Amino acid sequence: MSPDHPTSAWLDPRVAGLPPSATLSINELSARLAREGRTIYRLGLGQSPFPVPEPVQEALRRHAGANDYLPVRGLPALREAVADHVHRHTGLRYGPDRIQVGPGTKELIFHVQLALEAEVVLPSPSWVSYAPQAALAGRPVSWVPTTRADRWTLDPDALERHLATRPGRRCLLVLNHPNNPNGLSIPAERLEALAGVARRHGLLVVSDEIYGLVDHEGTHVSMARYYPEGTLVSTGLSKWCGAGGWRLGALLLPEGAGWLADALAVLAGETFSAVSAPTQHAAVTAFRGGPAIDAYLRDARRIVRALGRRCATMLEAAGLDVDPPEGGFYVFPSAEPLRADLGARGVASGASLCDRLLAETGVAALPGSAFGRPAEELTFRLAYVDFDGAAALAACAGHVAVDDRFLETWCGRVLEAVELVTAWIGTPAAARR
Repeated sequence: MSPDHPTSAWLDPRVAGLPPSATLSINELSARLAREGRTIYRLGLGQSPFPVPEPVQEALRRHAGANDYLPVRGLPALREAVADHVHRHTGLRYGPDRIQVGPGTKELIFHVQLALEAEVVLPSPSWVSYAPQAALAGRPVSWVPTTRADRWTLDPDALERHLATRPGRRCLLVLNHPNNPNGLSIPAERLEALAGVARRHGLLVVSDEIYGLVDHEGTHVSMARYYPEGTLVSTGLSKWCGAGGWRLGALLLPEGAGWLADALAVLAGETFSAVSAPTQHAAVTAFRGGPAIDAYLRDARRIVRALGRRCATMLEAAGLDVDPPEGGFYVFPSAEPLRADLGARGVASGASLCDRLLAETGVAALPGSAFGRPAEELTFRLAYVDFDGAAALAACAGHVAVDDRFLETWCGRVLEAVELVTAWIGTPAAARR
């Protein structure tokens, strides 16, 4: 008897059961609706609004002809530049042999999960791809809830209690700070307390610090400062350098983790081989920095800091619970204070809230459930990135004040979107009938 013709039954259950990436799906849906003539405010995908700095673009042009397969671990000059970059910004020292370059931190974090036979522990909320990656790798996932009252930040005591229920189990904690979806950083004293818990339980920690240089005050503190022996730090070009589509990330490993570095190099060699040569050469310029890149970072931070605070103020005035963001370009409001009114309008979950927002206002957002929050919770993420970052950077050069007038002139589309959200979500049911 001949085998069945290939159908979906051939799919591995780990793949068949996974929905598309929430962030990429909302971006594609937004693009499709815009092509159909809808006015869409693209606050769904967290892509940096800023262009790649000109010196980095120029470096890419110079190396466009580079066509060699580069070393699996990454171009030596790039690993050295990453090490110097991390030392300048965090004070931490890494040798180039402790750095693995890959096509984005997303791929590198997946490879860590694939390489380790460990349970993946995630704070709720966490970035959308950590849990699906664990499922693809066949790793169990457990969630540690956080609360709005605690600023959605992992509590050391909660982590301690969670780990106490799984004695002797190998666990990999994945942290993201500054955080996506909530735009908040973990205070240094809490990082230190979390490090103590991790040390007592022998945790391995992936500290996803892709937004570290988009800390609004430029004062990001790495988890590796307090737990160097057990922390892997990820960084890359996508968020601080406006180069999401370039797909370049780096993973920094603790001292003594050569066994893991070797395993990750094997995985890299059998999957992506090496990041494209022109991108790696250009990334050397990015990570080496210099006055032009320092000015770029300074002004980008000023813009997202002011815009994030303005968005949070507007949302709070409409009756939502929200914390002013501290890093990245996200706000994570909760409409729980308005649950009764929203329920009367047929909104009983974060997903239904976001569906209605898109359908009735054109504002694309993602529900908290995409980030591991309960489905019924009325939380959602707005990525305040739908503006011309190149024009905004040019306008604020020379220490021009980033005030309300500046935001209305150069980031007006985001403010318009948030006004639509607040008008829709904060309008009493009686007034809508």
